[in-house]
Amino acid sequence: MRRLLARRMKFHLFGAFLVSLGCAALYKFGVADPRKRAYAEFYKNYDPMKDFEAMRAAGVFESAPPK
Repeated sequence: MRRLLARRMKFHLFGAFLVSLGCAALYKFGVADPRKRAYAEFYKNYDPMKDFEAMRAAGVFESAPPK
């Protein structure tokens, strides 16, 4: 029973480290990279003036009335 806590702590710290690395990798490749690609694709063809004119025509802005 001597040093039982120390032995089990090493095992659990190593396991927790591996699990946290796995979660970080899953988040990076499953969430962050696809999100970056989606934003890049959106802004590749985005025309802010066209979007502004659509919002202006819808009456979203008070300072820029619809034409």
